[in-house]
Amino acid sequence: MRIAVFYILFGILAAAANLGAQALVHAVLPPLAGLGGIAYWVALVFGTGVGLVVKYLLDKRWIFFDTSRGLAAHGRQFSLYTLMGVATTVIFWGVQSIAFAIFGTRLMLYVGGAVGLAIGYVVKYRLDKRFVFGPAQAGSQFRVGAG
Repeated sequence: MRIAVFYILFGILAAAANLGAQALVHAVLPPLAGLGGIAYWVALVFGTGVGLVVKYLLDKRWIFFDTSRGLAAHGRQFSLYTLMGVATTVIFWGVQSIAFAIFGTRLMLYVGGAVGLAIGYVVKYRLDKRFVFGPAQAGSQFRVGAG
């Protein structure tokens, strides 16, 4: 249960970092042109990168208890972690973009982003446990859907 609580908290922190980074870009380059505007995509890519790094660092240490060190180990793991994030990024970007396209407001842009991230993080945990950090290192107490 402890792992599940930490995973949820870290998901919230990473989502806040992601959406906060997007908001910083939007403060300089408002997404006035909607989905076709460069500001929308710059903010989306920048926020995704910030959220990815934050989530990786927290998950590696506190969720999967990975103690590997060195540039080679981090490079391999971060590459796999990023690769596993491709599918979940499609989910996140899709939900956020649909919300923004339908409602056209910044509020719904961020609400859609939060919902997309939440869905993506559930999928991402399973992928990371299996392919990035391995089942021997993952917190055995956490099962998505288990109380």
